[in-house]
Amino acid sequence: MGHALRVAAVTTALIAVVYVAAAAILDVIVVGRLTHQVDQRLTAFLSDPRPGYASEPGGSGYPASARPRDLDDAPVLLWRVTSAGSATAVSAGAPALPHRSWSSLRPLTATLAGRSFRFEARAEGGDWLVAAQSLAERDHLRGVLLGAEGLVCPVILLAVYLGALTIGVKAAAPVERTRRRQLEFTADASHELRTPLAVIEAEVGLALSSARPAEYYRATLERVGGESRRLRQIVEDLLWLARFDSEPPPPRDRPVDLEPLVGACADRFRALAGATGVELAVRRDGASPALIEAPPEWVDRLIGVLVDNACRYSPPGGTVTLTVGGSGARAHVVVEDEGPGIPPEERDRLFDRFHRASDRPGGAGLGLAIADAVVRSTGGRWRIGTSAGGGARLEVSWHRAGGAERRPDERRLGDQPPKEKPVEAR
Repeated sequence: MGHALRVAAVTTALIAVVYVAAAAILDVIVVGRLTHQVDQRLTAFLSDPRPGYASEPGGSGYPASARPRDLDDAPVLLWRVTSAGSATAVSAGAPALPHRSWSSLRPLTATLAGRSFRFEARAEGGDWLVAAQSLAERDHLRGVLLGAEGLVCPVILLAVYLGALTIGVKAAAPVERTRRRQLEFTADASHELRTPLAVIEAEVGLALSSARPAEYYRATLERVGGESRRLRQIVEDLLWLARFDSEPPPPRDRPVDLEPLVGACADRFRALAGATGVELAVRRDGASPALIEAPPEWVDRLIGVLVDNACRYSPPGGTVTLTVGGSGARAHVVVEDEGPGIPPEERDRLFDRFHRASDRPGGAGLGLAIADAVVRSTGGRWRIGTSAGGGARLEVSWHRAGGAERRPDERRLGDQPPKEKPVEAR
């Protein structure tokens, strides 16, 4: 909000400067235009071709070319000024003209009888004919224009400020969320790395504090080894994510069959699932081939993370079902378990790094973050729901690779997925 307020204030200040400059230019143009019209009228008045109009007794003082066009026009006043400076009013009701020298070089503006007039003079014989028109109408229009600009200015600036503030807040929201997640990620990473280090330090400290039996040292080393393996796995996952974020994905120009990848992954995890009394079942959905375009090692790791999570959270005697298939324009992999499921309020943060939706021990919350990175980079789509057994249902689908046929001597990527140990979901 602080950044948005500053941006809104600076934007409003810039708009205020632009508005004042534009208003000043407009005022100069409008006033200049009105003054020019008065000058044209005075010039037409003094250039009237009728001889002796200025001395006609009882004359109106208005040549035909310069008579008022309507009732709103200000009258043109006329004086005859002698070479000695004596001024005689020709127009009826014209105020006394002060003594001054006149020139026909350019019109001038002066105050007469407390009002502003525009004057223009023309030599006639040895005298001067001086014509003038009141600028009250021009000054009135200028006052109206200034008043309107003064009233509109606060409204415009307030609208600009609120608009800039709204845009600033909305634009800064993703940045702020990223910053907060980065802070949370740093804190969580520090916590996850500190825990095994603290355990290792404590175990070594106790072992060295006094003489112990050999069995104690062996047990201590086994615990230190376990924490070291956990620490190494966290570091490897962090390095994988860092490389994934910094390097562009490789080209995906060959089809990958999901069915053998899912079958091979299920075979790798059967021993892990059997150790906890969980059964793994693989099903085929639809008759269309489940071909996609993606790096097979990435998809294999994605499926491994999903299967490992499902086995970890399924209760003893439960079943983890892997479904692979293709229908229409998409191919999909579905992993279902019979565990506690994923609460709806946790689904928005399910793929955040180091975030775990359960308090069950084990893992660091990086597995699903890696899986989500693979899905996003390969153009996949997540669908999270509840399985028929009440557990979690995670589905990933991709656009199918169409028209891909292989020669008899060509092996399709994914027929023999890379040999990896089971991926531990953290």
